Amino acid sequence: MALPKITPDSYQHARTYRLHGVAVIELRGTIDLSTVPEIQVHTDAATAPQRAQVIVDLRPVQFLDCSALGLLCRARRRAVERDGRLALVCVRPWHLRILEATGLRELFRPLATVEEALLRKH
Repeated sequence: MALPKITPDSYQHARTYRLHGVAVIELRGTIDLSTVPEIQVHTDAATAPQRAQVIVDLRPVQFLDCSALGLLCRARRRAVERDGRLALVCVRPWHLRILEATGLRELFRPLATVEEALLRKH
């Protein structure tokens, strides 16, 4: 359940912090093909341990594209393959519509706050 001893450096579009033993990855700004590589450093580090508990917070994200959705799916798959979980915090109506249109809303079941995600048991 522990994160690697060194969490990735914060970047313009991503930072990782721990809250009650859970890795919280806060994404910001524009998440697209050009920013996914720096963000993937965070998602890969957080999902590497067995039974990793990860929350991805999209609330500060203004724009995301299909590469961002691919990154989220990859991170979720990595967590689940290691008997972990990934919760998604997402409240922007446009982002929720994208998740709905792609069929990912049911898979991720986005929550409104990090605190709510901490309480959810998958």
